[in-house]
Amino acid sequence: MSNKVYDTLKWLCLIGIPTFTTFFVTLDSVFGWGLGDTVAKVSAAVCALIGGLIGISSAQYYKANGSLPMPEDETEVDNNEVGEG
Repeated sequence: MSNKVYDTLKWLCLIGIPTFTTFFVTLDSVFGWGLGDTVAKVSAAVCALIGGLIGISSAQYYKANGSLPMPEDETEVDNNEVGEG
């Protein structure tokens, strides 16, 4: 899976679909369309599917490259140091 596809699916799963679902379910409760539960369930299923796909893709990527992702700006903290104050 290319980085662009991965990033797009991740954005859809984390932001796009939940935002649309919240919007639709809110309007459904206001206007009484009767589809809110169905849209919420389908959206949850789609997000779970996308999440699984990008999770598998990430696992394959890191397995092929032989490393796990590490935060770039993480620094070690020495808990034995006494702070000045």
